[in-house]
Amino acid sequence: MSGGGKIRIGIGGWSYEPWRGMFYPDKLPQKLELDYASRRLTSIEINATYYGSQKPETFAKWRAETPDDFVFSLKAPRFATNRRALAEAGASIDRFFASGVMELRHKLGPINWQFMATKKFDPTDFEAFLALLPQSIDGVALRHVVEPRHDSFRTPEFLALARKFRAGIVMAGDSNYPQIADPTTSFIYARVMGSRESEERGYSDADLDKWAERAKIWSAGGTPEGLAYVGATPPVEPRDVFLYVISGHKAHNPLAALALIERTR
Repeated sequence: MSGGGKIRIGIGGWSYEPWRGMFYPDKLPQKLELDYASRRLTSIEINATYYGSQKPETFAKWRAETPDDFVFSLKAPRFATNRRALAEAGASIDRFFASGVMELRHKLGPINWQFMATKKFDPTDFEAFLALLPQSIDGVALRHVVEPRHDSFRTPEFLALARKFRAGIVMAGDSNYPQIADPTTSFIYARVMGSRESEERGYSDADLDKWAERAKIWSAGGTPEGLAYVGATPPVEPRDVFLYVISGHKAHNPLAALALIERTR
Protein backbone atom coordinates (compact mmCIF):
# COMPACT_ATOMS: atom_id res chain seq x y z
CA MET A 1 0.00 0.00 0.00
CA SER A 2 1.30 3.42 -0.91
CA GLY A 3 2.62 5.19 2.17
CA GLY A 4 2.03 2.18 4.39
CA GLY A 5 4.34 -0.04 6.35
CA LYS A 6 5.88 -3.24 5.03
CA ILE A 7 3.68 -6.35 5.25
CA ARG A 8 5.50 -9.61 5.94
CA ILE A 9 3.69 -12.93 6.06
CA GLY A 10 4.97 -16.35 7.00
CA ILE A 11 4.78 -19.45 9.16
CA GLY A 12 6.41 -20.97 12.21
CA GLY A 13 9.60 -22.83 11.34
CA TRP A 14 10.31 -24.51 8.03
CA SER A 15 11.06 -28.16 8.82
CA TYR A 16 7.83 -30.16 9.08
CA GLU A 17 7.31 -33.53 7.42
CA PRO A 18 3.67 -32.99 6.23
CA TRP A 19 4.83 -29.94 4.24
CA ARG A 20 6.93 -32.21 2.02
CA GLY A 21 5.02 -32.86 -1.17
CA MET A 22 2.37 -30.27 -0.19
CA PHE A 23 4.38 -27.06 0.14
CA TYR A 24 7.83 -28.38 -0.71
CA PRO A 25 8.34 -30.18 -4.03
CA ASP A 26 8.72 -33.95 -3.88
CA LYS A 27 12.31 -35.06 -3.31
CA LEU A 28 13.52 -31.56 -2.40
CA PRO A 29 16.55 -32.15 -0.12
CA GLN A 30 15.75 -31.19 3.45
CA LYS A 31 18.84 -28.96 3.56
CA LEU A 32 17.24 -26.79 0.84
CA GLU A 33 13.90 -26.27 2.60
CA LEU A 34 14.82 -22.92 4.16
CA ASP A 35 16.14 -21.71 0.80
CA TYR A 36 12.86 -22.72 -0.85
CA ALA A 37 10.54 -21.35 1.85
CA SER A 38 12.35 -18.01 2.15
CA ARG A 39 11.87 -17.33 -1.56
CA ARG A 40 8.11 -17.79 -1.35
CA LEU A 41 7.33 -16.39 2.08
CA THR A 42 8.52 -13.05 3.41
CA SER A 43 9.22 -14.01 7.02
CA ILE A 44 9.48 -17.03 9.32
CA GLU A 45 9.08 -17.21 13.08
CA ILE A 46 11.81 -19.42 14.55
CA ASN A 47 10.54 -21.64 17.36
CA ALA A 48 13.78 -23.51 18.17
CA THR A 49 15.13 -20.53 20.09
CA TYR A 50 12.27 -20.92 22.59
CA TYR A 51 13.49 -24.36 23.65
CA GLY A 52 17.26 -23.91 23.65
CA SER A 53 20.26 -21.88 22.57
CA GLN A 54 21.50 -21.90 19.00
CA LYS A 55 25.10 -21.33 17.91
CA PRO A 56 26.36 -18.11 16.27
CA GLU A 57 27.27 -20.09 13.14
CA THR A 58 23.69 -21.36 12.94
CA PHE A 59 22.27 -17.84 12.87
CA ALA A 60 24.91 -16.85 10.30
CA LYS A 61 23.97 -19.86 8.16
CA TRP A 62 20.28 -18.92 8.25
CA ARG A 63 21.19 -15.38 7.23
CA ALA A 64 23.31 -16.61 4.33
CA GLU A 65 20.68 -19.02 2.98
CA THR A 66 17.87 -16.46 2.65
CA PRO A 67 17.17 -13.50 0.33
CA ASP A 68 18.49 -10.10 1.33
CA ASP A 69 15.04 -8.71 2.20
CA PHE A 70 13.92 -11.74 4.21
CA VAL A 71 13.31 -11.34 7.95
CA PHE A 72 13.26 -13.84 10.80
CA SER A 73 11.37 -13.30 14.01
CA LEU A 74 12.55 -15.26 17.02
CA LYS A 75 10.69 -16.76 19.93
CA ALA A 76 12.70 -15.81 23.00
CA PRO A 77 13.79 -18.55 25.42
CA ARG A 78 11.21 -19.98 27.80
CA PHE A 79 13.84 -19.79 30.54
CA ALA A 80 13.29 -16.02 30.56
CA THR A 81 9.49 -16.01 30.54
CA ASN A 82 8.38 -19.19 32.34
CA ARG A 83 9.33 -18.07 35.81
CA ARG A 84 7.53 -16.81 38.89
CA ALA A 85 9.51 -13.57 39.17
CA LEU A 86 10.03 -11.99 35.76
CA ALA A 87 12.25 -9.34 37.35
CA GLU A 88 14.87 -12.08 37.81
CA ALA A 89 15.09 -12.92 34.10
CA GLY A 90 18.09 -10.69 33.40
CA ALA A 91 20.70 -13.45 33.20
CA SER A 92 18.55 -15.53 30.81
CA ILE A 93 17.95 -12.50 28.60
CA ASP A 94 21.66 -11.71 28.51
CA ARG A 95 22.55 -15.30 27.58
CA PHE A 96 20.02 -15.23 24.75
CA PHE A 97 21.53 -12.15 23.15
CA ALA A 98 25.05 -13.48 23.69
CA SER A 99 24.19 -16.73 21.86
CA GLY A 100 24.70 -15.27 18.40
CA VAL A 101 21.28 -13.74 17.68
CA MET A 102 22.88 -10.62 16.22
CA GLU A 103 24.51 -12.76 13.49
CA LEU A 104 21.16 -12.41 11.69
CA ARG A 105 22.10 -8.71 11.26
CA HIS A 106 19.52 -6.87 9.14
CA LYS A 107 17.39 -10.02 8.91
CA LEU A 108 16.57 -9.94 12.61
CA GLY A 109 12.92 -9.07 13.04
CA PRO A 110 10.84 -8.83 16.22
CA ILE A 111 11.59 -11.03 19.21
CA ASN A 112 8.51 -12.68 20.69
CA TRP A 113 8.48 -13.10 24.48
CA GLN A 114 5.70 -15.65 25.00
CA PHE A 115 4.18 -16.33 28.43
CA MET A 116 2.32 -19.34 29.76
CA ALA A 117 -1.47 -19.17 29.87
CA THR A 118 -1.31 -19.36 33.68
CA LYS A 119 0.88 -16.24 33.98
CA LYS A 120 -1.19 -13.37 35.38
CA PHE A 121 -0.50 -9.67 34.99
CA ASP A 122 1.55 -8.26 37.86
CA PRO A 123 2.18 -4.60 36.93
CA THR A 124 5.30 -4.16 39.06
CA ASP A 125 6.96 -7.40 38.00
CA PHE A 126 6.03 -6.99 34.35
CA GLU A 127 7.41 -3.46 34.24
CA ALA A 128 10.67 -4.77 35.73
CA PHE A 129 10.81 -7.43 33.01
CA LEU A 130 10.21 -4.96 30.17
CA ALA A 131 12.97 -2.73 31.58
CA LEU A 132 15.40 -5.67 31.15
CA LEU A 133 14.84 -5.93 27.39
CA PRO A 134 17.61 -4.09 25.51
CA GLN A 135 16.46 -1.46 23.04
CA SER A 136 19.61 -1.93 20.95
CA ILE A 137 22.82 -3.94 20.80
CA ASP A 138 25.97 -2.61 19.13
CA GLY A 139 23.95 0.18 17.60
CA VAL A 140 21.33 -2.16 16.09
CA ALA A 141 17.79 -1.35 17.20
CA LEU A 142 15.77 -4.27 18.54
CA ARG A 143 12.04 -4.86 18.30
CA HIS A 144 10.27 -6.70 21.11
CA VAL A 145 6.77 -8.12 21.24
CA VAL A 146 5.14 -9.80 24.25
CA GLU A 147 2.57 -12.59 24.06
CA PRO A 148 0.50 -12.80 27.25
CA ARG A 149 -2.08 -15.58 27.34
CA HIS A 150 -4.12 -14.69 30.43
CA ASP A 151 -7.21 -12.44 30.54
CA SER A 152 -5.70 -10.32 33.32
CA PHE A 153 -3.54 -8.59 30.68
CA ARG A 154 -6.60 -7.06 29.04
CA THR A 155 -6.23 -3.79 30.89
CA PRO A 156 -5.20 -0.23 29.95
CA GLU A 157 -2.38 -0.47 32.53
CA PHE A 158 -0.74 -3.22 30.49
CA LEU A 159 -1.12 -1.21 27.27
CA ALA A 160 0.53 1.76 28.96
CA LEU A 161 3.52 -0.35 30.01
CA ALA A 162 3.93 -1.79 26.52
CA ARG A 163 3.90 1.71 25.02
CA LYS A 164 6.32 3.02 27.64
CA PHE A 165 8.89 0.38 26.67
CA ARG A 166 8.02 0.43 22.93
CA ALA A 167 6.97 -3.23 22.95
CA GLY A 168 4.36 -4.74 20.68
CA ILE A 169 1.62 -7.07 21.88
CA VAL A 170 0.90 -10.25 19.94
CA MET A 171 -2.50 -10.04 18.25
CA ALA A 172 -3.90 -13.57 18.71
CA GLY A 173 -6.24 -14.39 15.85
CA ASP A 174 -8.80 -17.22 15.69
CA SER A 175 -7.66 -18.76 18.95
CA ASN A 176 -8.82 -19.35 22.52
CA TYR A 177 -6.20 -16.96 23.88
CA PRO A 178 -7.18 -13.41 24.91
CA GLN A 179 -7.10 -11.00 22.01
CA ILE A 180 -5.47 -7.60 22.46
CA ALA A 181 -5.55 -5.85 19.09
CA ASP A 182 -4.41 -2.43 20.31
CA PRO A 183 -1.27 -1.11 18.54
CA THR A 184 1.42 -0.17 21.07
CA THR A 185 4.50 0.44 18.90
CA SER A 186 5.65 0.92 15.31
CA PHE A 187 4.65 -2.57 14.12
CA ILE A 188 1.85 -5.12 14.38
CA TYR A 189 2.63 -8.75 15.20
CA ALA A 190 -0.27 -11.10 14.47
CA ARG A 191 -0.32 -14.85 15.06
CA VAL A 192 -3.31 -16.33 13.24
CA MET A 193 -4.17 -19.76 14.62
CA GLY A 194 -7.40 -20.98 13.03
CA SER A 195 -6.45 -22.88 9.88
CA ARG A 196 -8.61 -25.94 9.23
CA GLU A 197 -8.07 -29.31 7.58
CA SER A 198 -11.35 -28.94 5.68
CA GLU A 199 -9.99 -25.95 3.72
CA GLU A 200 -7.42 -26.66 1.00
CA ARG A 201 -5.48 -23.52 1.94
CA GLY A 202 -6.28 -23.65 5.64
CA TYR A 203 -8.83 -20.85 5.44
CA SER A 204 -11.80 -20.14 3.19
CA ASP A 205 -11.43 -17.47 0.52
CA ALA A 206 -13.63 -15.16 2.61
CA ASP A 207 -11.43 -15.59 5.68
CA LEU A 208 -8.25 -15.11 3.65
CA ASP A 209 -9.73 -11.90 2.21
CA LYS A 210 -10.59 -10.74 5.74
CA TRP A 211 -7.10 -11.27 7.13
CA ALA A 212 -5.47 -9.74 4.07
CA GLU A 213 -7.66 -6.65 4.42
CA ARG A 214 -6.76 -6.38 8.10
CA ALA A 215 -3.06 -6.52 7.23
CA LYS A 216 -3.55 -3.70 4.73
CA ILE A 217 -5.42 -1.59 7.28
CA TRP A 218 -2.71 -2.14 9.89
CA SER A 219 -0.07 -1.20 7.34
CA ALA A 220 -1.88 2.06 6.60
CA GLY A 221 -2.13 2.85 10.31
CA GLY A 222 -5.75 1.94 10.90
CA THR A 223 -7.51 -0.34 13.38
CA PRO A 224 -9.54 -3.09 11.67
CA GLU A 225 -13.09 -3.80 12.76
CA GLY A 226 -14.09 -7.12 14.27
CA LEU A 227 -11.14 -7.40 16.65
CA ALA A 228 -11.02 -7.04 20.45
CA TYR A 229 -9.52 -3.79 21.73
CA VAL A 230 -8.79 -2.69 25.29
CA GLY A 231 -8.14 1.04 25.01
CA ALA A 232 -9.03 4.05 22.91
CA THR A 233 -8.23 4.13 19.19
CA PRO A 234 -4.65 5.42 18.69
CA PRO A 235 -3.69 8.04 16.09
CA VAL A 236 -3.29 6.79 12.53
CA GLU A 237 0.34 5.84 11.94
CA PRO A 238 1.69 3.53 9.20
CA ARG A 239 3.09 0.35 10.74
CA ASP A 240 5.07 -2.64 9.56
CA VAL A 241 3.05 -5.84 9.81
CA PHE A 242 4.29 -9.31 10.70
CA LEU A 243 1.58 -11.93 10.25
CA TYR A 244 2.24 -15.60 10.90
CA VAL A 245 -0.14 -18.47 10.21
CA ILE A 246 0.58 -20.62 13.26
CA SER A 247 -0.96 -23.72 14.86
CA GLY A 248 -4.46 -24.71 13.70
CA HIS A 249 -4.15 -27.35 10.97
CA LYS A 250 -0.41 -26.86 10.60
CA ALA A 251 -0.09 -28.88 7.38
CA HIS A 252 -1.99 -26.19 5.44
CA ASN A 253 -0.37 -23.13 7.03
CA PRO A 254 2.19 -22.47 4.26
CA LEU A 255 -0.59 -22.51 1.65
CA ALA A 256 -2.60 -20.04 3.70
CA ALA A 257 0.45 -17.78 4.03
CA LEU A 258 1.03 -17.90 0.26
CA ALA A 259 -2.61 -16.97 -0.36
CA LEU A 260 -2.31 -14.00 2.00
CA ILE A 261 0.88 -12.84 0.30
CA GLU A 262 -0.94 -12.88 -3.05
CA ARG A 263 -3.78 -10.80 -1.60
CA THR A 264 -1.55 -8.16 -0.01
CA ARG A 265 0.85 -7.47 -2.87
